[in-house]
This record gives sequence, C-alpha cells and structure tokens, in this order.
Amino acid sequence: MEPLKRRKFIGLGLGAAGVVTLGGIAGSPLSVFAASSSEIENLREFVFKQDPLPYKYAALEPSIDAMTMEIHYTKHHATYIKNVNEAIKAENLTYKTEAEFFANASKLSPKARNNAGGAWNHNFFWASMQPTPSSMPKGKLKAAIDKSFGSFDAFKEEFSKAAAGQFGSGWAWLVLDNGALKIGGTPNQDNPLMDDAKVKGKPLLGIDVWEHAYYLKYQNKRPDYVTAWWNIVNWDQVAKRMG
Repeated sequence: MEPLKRRKFIGLGLGAAGVVTLGGIAGSPLSVFAASSSEIENLREFVFKQDPLPYKYAALEPSIDAMTMEIHYTKHHATYIKNVNEAIKAENLTYKTEAEFFANASKLSPKARNNAGGAWNHNFFWASMQPTPSSMPKGKLKAAIDKSFGSFDAFKEEFSKAAAGQFGSGWAWLVLDNGALKIGGTPNQDNPLMDDAKVKGKPLLGIDVWEHAYYLKYQNKRPDYVTAWWNIVNWDQVAKRMG
C-alpha cells in the first residue's frame, strides 16, 4: 500500500504545482489541463507570427512567379520572424502588441526594428494580393482616391513612381492620414506605423520593392514588376482596411 500512497501523493503534488505555475487559471488541480489556449497564450510574451500564405506559390503567376513567392515566403519572411522574436527575448522587450512595438520603433535596436518591420510588412503584403484578376476600387475607396488624386489613373501613376523611384530597398505605401489618402515610400523594412517613419498613417496598400521580391523574373526592371503587380492587387482587402 505504501507505494500506491506515495504515487497518489506525488500526483496530487504535481497537480497543485501546475495550478501555481499557471497563475491560478483554474480552480482545481485537474481543471488546469482544460485551460483554454487563449488563456495560456495571454501568459506568454508577445511574439510576431508568420501568417499562412492565402494562396499557392504559383497562384500569382504571371505577375509574380512561383519560385520568387516560395523563396520570399519561406526564406526571407520566415527569417524576419525568427530574428525579431530572438531580439524580443534577448533584449527583454515587453511591448504587448505590434502597434505598441512600432510606436517605439525609434528606441529599438537595428535587429529588433528591421526584423519587426520585415515580419509585419510581409504579412500585410501577402494579404494585399489575390490570384484572381484585380478589379477596380469601388464605393468609398474609389471616392477617396478620386478626391485625393483626381482619378484612379492619376493615383496609379503617382504610386508607381513612388515604388519605382524608391532608392535601394524599401516599400511604397498608400496610407489614410486624418481622412485623406497619401502616397509615400519607406526605406528598408520601415512602415507607416513607426513613430519616426517618413510617411505616417494607417496603411491601406503596400508594395515590396526589395530586389528579392522581383529579381528572378524581372532582373533590374523594377517598373515592369510594378506594372504587373497592379493586376493582382486585392482591392476588397484595401477597402476593408480603410473601413
């Protein structure tokens, strides 16, 4: 009987220890194992996550080729995720949200800042595109574009110039700022949410103009990549972001 009692005692002890470790989420030793994933997640530090790609690698052809998409997603984007989360841990960063992270971008180390931008920007970029042919903006979004730029064609021309003319690596953005739409570029992996960004506002649309985003297919012809990219813009997603 002694071994049985001993095993029973150890089992209860482990159960009680589990409750203490998880901060008293549950009211009994057994119920700790039924704690919801969201409750457990709240106890963990904030980390960046790579969103699942919403289409297959070849889905955006011929605008973006399958090999570029696969390398871009599995190598470049995945590395940004890995590196920023390493920085969060190594530097004991305590920001709780992406918005809070970028609101303090000017205080971050180069590793934390650049890789955080790369992590967020690419999740935003994947969702900005769709496999089906791009339609025209409609409703509130179209009205805002017309008001801010005169016409959709004028908007495309200005945005394309910002994308093709971004010196070196970076991004071009359409943002909503105080009710008006603006176009601007950011270097490296900066974005309009950063406290010291050159262009600030709520990001609605962005294009990656780093060479790794287009070089396999377009080589040094960035304007050709930008022209092809308009065929896969997800305007419904842009409209949702505008609200």
